Amino acid sequence: MSLPLEGVRVLDLSRLLPGGFCSLLLADFGADVLKVEDTGMGDYIRWSPPYYEGAHDSAKSALFLSLNRNKRSIRLDLKNERGREALLRLVREYDVVLESFRPGVLDRLGVGYERMREENPAIVYCAISGYGQTGPKREASGHDMNYLGLVGLLGLTGERGGDPVQAAGQIADLGGGALMAAFGILAALRERDGGPDSSGSGEGQLVDVSMADGALSWLAMVAATHFADGTVPHRGDLPLAGSLVCYRPYECSDGWVTLGALEPKFWQAWCRGVGREDLIAKQFERPGSAAHAEVQEIFRGRTRSEWEAFAQRHDCCLEPLLELDEALSSELVREREMVVELDQPGAERTVRQLGIPVKLARTPGEHDRLPGPALGEHTEEVLLGAGYSSAEVAELLQSGAAAGPAELQQESTLRA
Repeated sequence: MSLPLEGVRVLDLSRLLPGGFCSLLLADFGADVLKVEDTGMGDYIRWSPPYYEGAHDSAKSALFLSLNRNKRSIRLDLKNERGREALLRLVREYDVVLESFRPGVLDRLGVGYERMREENPAIVYCAISGYGQTGPKREASGHDMNYLGLVGLLGLTGERGGDPVQAAGQIADLGGGALMAAFGILAALRERDGGPDSSGSGEGQLVDVSMADGALSWLAMVAATHFADGTVPHRGDLPLAGSLVCYRPYECSDGWVTLGALEPKFWQAWCRGVGREDLIAKQFERPGSAAHAEVQEIFRGRTRSEWEAFAQRHDCCLEPLLELDEALSSELVREREMVVELDQPGAERTVRQLGIPVKLARTPGEHDRLPGPALGEHTEEVLLGAGYSSAEVAELLQSGAAAGPAELQQESTLRA
């Protein structure tokens, strides 16, 4: 059975997390993703520990492999004229270009969006950047925390009067960048190619994804409230982020649980289950109140497993707060196939990774079509496929405009 994105060809010039996760989503559903890497160390994440020993030096990083299954790799020097010519030849045959450089980098090299359009007017060019292709911070450097801080999300996360709390997951990188980019690419392809009842324009377009913009969109309901009544929310004041007794994590005698009894019926179920109907009227009181202290005391009186058993008897949106190892080995994760295994050439053990989060009933994605590619593993194959002769490929390699598989371990710039 064919995969939903079979036939879509993607040139991925990005590095690290946002672009890598975006193209991973596309690759798992059948897109032909070709990583276009430089003739030096390539994608920096290749060299980040921990490693799967025995695999190729450039394809043994667990972090790299988690983002780059089902992809191929070519090495081109875009500072070399012949390297740029090779990239533009590939652009003619591909549907999508994905990059995550600061705005203007590829333009300065002579292979930006407008130049690519000259070679292929149908190209969908997606640029993921911190602050977008326009605006006052267009060229500013940044990371996930910076974007979250600037759009107000980080400032609203944490306890009232406490420090801002950094999330364990990269909200701006993944939610604001990778997911928005994947959506933008698919929307642009749909417009270009049309649907069953309409013809498309046949033209590609620029997809401008700002991680700051995307992260700000996560505050849709919070911003809507502010726009409507003018109230400025503060850390610990939001109903879904700490201000309600009925919707919080609670410490029990041997760990933590989460109570999400937002609707009155769930709060009532919890109160009746613990024999405290007098607390029903206290559902929306704030942390620090007398009611909060009583609820805290009740939770401390039972173990986490006892609360799990309680939740099975009383439908009240109560779940254990798990450590990562517990979550990854849980029945939920197992049954949803959210931990998968694949073989990496040479690795001394099977590689375990997170599975595909979108489940299509008829054409599900595949996580194991291709292992993570060694740096430059497919350079010759791709160049030959692009119409270069064997002699021309040899010249490109000899001149340094392109490079084949890397043989030596590079020094990591991301050591923990």
